[in-house]
Amino acid sequence: MRWWLAATFALIAALTAVAVTWITSHRTENALRGRAVALAVGQASLATDLVAKALVRKNVEETVRQIETRRRLAVFVFNSKGTLITSKRSHGIEEQAIKQGNEAVARALAGSRVVRTADNGNATLVAIPLPGQHGAVLAYAGRPELAQQVGVLHRNLVVAAFIGIAVGSLAGLLVAILIAGRLRRMLTAAEAIEGGDFDARLQPRFRDELGQLASTIDRMRERLRVSFANVESERDALQRLLERLHEGVVAVDPAFHVRFMNAAARRMLDAPALEEEDPLPEPWPNTSLRKLAEPLFAGGEQTVQEIATPNTLRSYSLVGIPATPDSDSVLIVITDISERAQRERAEREFVTNAAHELRTPLTTISGAVQVLQSGAKETPEERDRFLAHIEREAGRLGRLTRALLVLARAQTGEEVPVVEAVELRPLLEEIATEFGPRAAAKLEIDCPPRLTALADRDLIEQALSNLAANAVEHTEEGRIVFSARELPSGAVLIEVQDTGRGIPASQQDRIFDRFYRGQRRDGRGFGLGLAIVAEAVRALRGQIELDSRPGAGTTIRLTLPGARERAA
Repeated sequence: MRWWLAATFALIAALTAVAVTWITSHRTENALRGRAVALAVGQASLATDLVAKALVRKNVEETVRQIETRRRLAVFVFNSKGTLITSKRSHGIEEQAIKQGNEAVARALAGSRVVRTADNGNATLVAIPLPGQHGAVLAYAGRPELAQQVGVLHRNLVVAAFIGIAVGSLAGLLVAILIAGRLRRMLTAAEAIEGGDFDARLQPRFRDELGQLASTIDRMRERLRVSFANVESERDALQRLLERLHEGVVAVDPAFHVRFMNAAARRMLDAPALEEEDPLPEPWPNTSLRKLAEPLFAGGEQTVQEIATPNTLRSYSLVGIPATPDSDSVLIVITDISERAQRERAEREFVTNAAHELRTPLTTISGAVQVLQSGAKETPEERDRFLAHIEREAGRLGRLTRALLVLARAQTGEEVPVVEAVELRPLLEEIATEFGPRAAAKLEIDCPPRLTALADRDLIEQALSNLAANAVEHTEEGRIVFSARELPSGAVLIEVQDTGRGIPASQQDRIFDRFYRGQRRDGRGFGLGLAIVAEAVRALRGQIELDSRPGAGTTIRLTLPGARERAA
């Protein structure tokens, strides 16, 4: 760049010097020639006056020789007829050698003064009429020193022009070196910033445009340093967070190379020595990670989910997250669901087995009822009371069996519950009658007549019975309210509200989990009651909500489809 700037300055200096030289030379030369012409005209006028006096004294030749000697002027005198009356040679000049001399004499005899340059501007031709129309005087003033003066002037101007070009080039080179040096420092700082070095400071010495540019770059450097420090801090924090996650996280580029993998992913993929830029591993024969990641690079925004089961003991949930517009990497999140899958399988087997095993005691109870009703008891009142009790329990156990079987089949997808219109008020009254004698609180029912919900009769009865049992167990005083109403959407809302001890906030997220018994102090129960309620509601395509505060009671809301909603 410095050479381009130096050449530019030299070209500008050269053009300026040439222009100045030409203008100065032209004007100076014109001025010298004009002065020479004026001097020649003055000398010619004086010579004409002397010749006019000499004509009176009859000594024209002598006067002409004196003028030649003193004025350095060639003088030729013509009479009124245009005849030369003096010598044909004057001051070394032949009269016939003077170009345009005859024409000038003719015009002077006609009464006009003629002034012309001759010999390429190095001489002046002057023709002046004599007073009284007695003739004319032709004067020829040669100026050989004028050409010499003009030549000297030209040489001096050329020398000055070359000096100006040299000085301008040198000054341009110095300025170019200074500017290029400042730009080089800014370029070096920019390259350092590009390379990630934000410590090279720019300290401009001048406050011109380049200085302001350097200050701007330095401010940008400082802001980038702070921004990159924040980004690195956040990246390190994110990396530490990802390393502490139980889920495996793998970042994959379009060439299916690993850009990042946390410790959990290395453990699940059985690749402890895998490093960044290594190919994406394929540890499972029935599931391909590359096939999972391939559609994520197509530009869509949909995630991809898949379950991988390497063996009967391990199960993994795979979620593929597509690349964002600012990145070309996709994410694969791996969650170990082996324990949850085994637990759910064991729970389903437990429910199924429990429902199956309940058939044996039911058969026994039914046989005992038949025996008692056939007259085994001697006291009729006691006999009838126990018989009714056994019969009622047997019926309840039968319904429980059917409900658990339906629920188990719904969980495995083998069978969808067959729903029908179930009238809620008689069902709520039956449950209140069953649990009323055991409740320390007052049981109330708030349900309009003939309100129906679409449900399986055994499932909804079992769910409401479990809610009633839970409320009765945890409510020592106050009241328990069973309410139901139809929502504007056509769905039916059923609420079981108690004034019991309430559920701590730390337990509410797990209260519907199987085998979770909370902080029971008596050790009773298996933690299945509320879990069966939640599963039954889900099987009936309903929703369940919990609202509880310690010391203020608990309200559980069930939302089920209504008959009007199905009609719509």
